[in-house]
Amino acid sequence: MSSIVAETSSAAASAAGRPQLDSKPGAATLVVFVGLLAAGLLYTAWSLAQDVTATGTPITTYVPFILLGVALLIALGFEFVNGFHDTANAVATVIYTHSLPPNFAVVWSGFFNFLGVLVSSGAVAFGIISLLPVELILQVGSGAGFAMVFALLIAAIVWNLGTWWLGLPASSSHTLIGSIIGVGVANALMHGRDGTSGVDWAQATKVGYSLLLSPLVGFCCAALLLLALRALVKSRELYEEPKGNAPPPWWIRGILILTCTGVSFAHGSNDGQKGMGLIMLILVGTVPMAYALNRAMPADQTVQFVAVAELAQNALVRSASGAVPAPQPAQARDTLSTYVRTKEFGPAVVPAVAAITGSIGAQVREHGSLAAVPAEKVANVRNDMYLASEAIRLLDKSGAARLDEDAKAKVDAFRKEIDDATKFIPLWVKVAVAIALGLGTMVGWKRIVVTVGEKIGKTHLTYAQGASAELVAMVTIGAADIYGLPVSTTQVLSSGVAGTMAANRSGLQMATLRNLLLAWVLTLPAAIILSGSLYWLFTHFF
Repeated sequence: MSSIVAETSSAAASAAGRPQLDSKPGAATLVVFVGLLAAGLLYTAWSLAQDVTATGTPITTYVPFILLGVALLIALGFEFVNGFHDTANAVATVIYTHSLPPNFAVVWSGFFNFLGVLVSSGAVAFGIISLLPVELILQVGSGAGFAMVFALLIAAIVWNLGTWWLGLPASSSHTLIGSIIGVGVANALMHGRDGTSGVDWAQATKVGYSLLLSPLVGFCCAALLLLALRALVKSRELYEEPKGNAPPPWWIRGILILTCTGVSFAHGSNDGQKGMGLIMLILVGTVPMAYALNRAMPADQTVQFVAVAELAQNALVRSASGAVPAPQPAQARDTLSTYVRTKEFGPAVVPAVAAITGSIGAQVREHGSLAAVPAEKVANVRNDMYLASEAIRLLDKSGAARLDEDAKAKVDAFRKEIDDATKFIPLWVKVAVAIALGLGTMVGWKRIVVTVGEKIGKTHLTYAQGASAELVAMVTIGAADIYGLPVSTTQVLSSGVAGTMAANRSGLQMATLRNLLLAWVLTLPAAIILSGSLYWLFTHFF
């Protein structure tokens, strides 16, 4: 009887300390939300029209622009879903410790997600793109290219919505990587090749390690940080459940808000880039005259570009030592396409890189600047640059070319030049993604918040547990962004909360952990199957 009374009292106390999650936003909030959404869409359309008009290319058909509009809406929709699916993890701790009211917390988090996207480097964006099959990247404006983009985005959105509906903090990063792999495998099988040849497995493995290790880092580091706090900071209130709905002491509240802010900013900086990379892929394929090359590159940098290309070509020719005759550009492209896809080095690879390098330099020199390259040649120049960059990256990684230090320095300098010419993100793309991700944080957050705040541990989240999990998540995601690695905010934060519960001996709800593990295990194969099937289906429509 006494145990029943104790359990009832504990449940009543927990209910008393539960935050009010059902309050509805006011009319003014809804007006601002819709206004920002409309402003973002109008700014995107206006910027796109300005960029296309600036090229001076006559428009003969509007079909590509219709497809472009649909693709952009789907890409921004992915970021919107990513917002309310992932950012609930950033606000769960401040909500369940009563550091911030729920509605204010999600607006606060959304704002710092917005800022995180705006200042992001772009390294993660182009790291994601490099996972895609080389032939689809080179023909991204074709029917197969549109099928690829629609398949991987729709597959990612469907799985994210499904796991959100079930209240499971599954990984949006994990989902997107699985969708990309699914398209690559399906494309290889449809062309009669082994399915494993359709993906850059070296890059996929690198990304896979970051996704696999980040939850372990979150669990262990959050647990160790909590234990360190208990040893060094003796304030009892730091390790106790919140009293009713009263906010914590000011210094604890400040730490919790700071860590929430950091996680939101890091989430925007890392996850926002995935949408940016896909949008740039869409833009390059649909309107290459405006986005395939960095038209804003100044004339003096163009002169430098040509000079560096000539130095790199000469260094590569010397390194080839006449092993095979210098190929024509068309033959060189075929050689490099095969090399980038298969990673199999042969004596023809270095001469092919030299030939493409010379061809790129000659074309840029002929037209005087990247902005002056004729619209009908832009896509080819950009594809040559992509092949050269990827081939140099692979040669550098494998060391197969055996370049001396001087030649390696010149070739690396040329790769940097072509990356500056092709791997750029216009401001309006960052703003559009920032608005989509920021506004997404303010919708549908409750399901995941409840899972993180109530269903991982058996006791109410304490101030120290919330701060430890958030601090570890903030540092982990920020470090991953610096190294250009996509990680899951969901996995890091959820595992961090679980780690603090284990360290505190609070007990873990095994049913929730089992569901989280199941979602983690199923996300990759489900996304692969879904995106591969959609790609096969869409290729019959485009």
